[in-house]
Amino acid sequence: MQADDDGQDGDGQGRGTAVITRTKPKVKKPSLYRVLLLNDDYTPMEFVVHVLERFFQKDREQATRIMLHVHNHGVGECGIYTYEVAETKVTQVMDFARQNQHPLQCVMEKK
Repeated sequence: MQADDDGQDGDGQGRGTAVITRTKPKVKKPSLYRVLLLNDDYTPMEFVVHVLERFFQKDREQATRIMLHVHNHGVGECGIYTYEVAETKVTQVMDFARQNQHPLQCVMEKK
C-alpha cells in the first residue's frame, strides 16, 4: 500500500507511528541519620575507644579523637548511615554496653 503525501494510507487510516520516550523514575535518596555517643561519668574511655573500633570500624587514632570529643563536648558523632544501619548500630552499642555493665548511651538523629 502506498502512503499519500499527507501521511495517510490509501484507505484513509493514519500510520501507527508513536514516539517512545524513556522516563527515569524519580528515585529519592534515603534519609541519613547521625549515630551519636553521649558522655557519662562512668564509662571508661578505653571502653568507648573499643566500641568505636568494633562497631564503627575506626582505627585507634580516629576512635581516640572521637572519644575525647565525646568526653569534652558531651556528645560525638560516630558516623552517618541510612535508618536501618543507624538503628542497628545503636542497638549493638547499647547491648554491648549493658553486657559490660556500662551506662554508655548511643542515639541516632536525622541529619
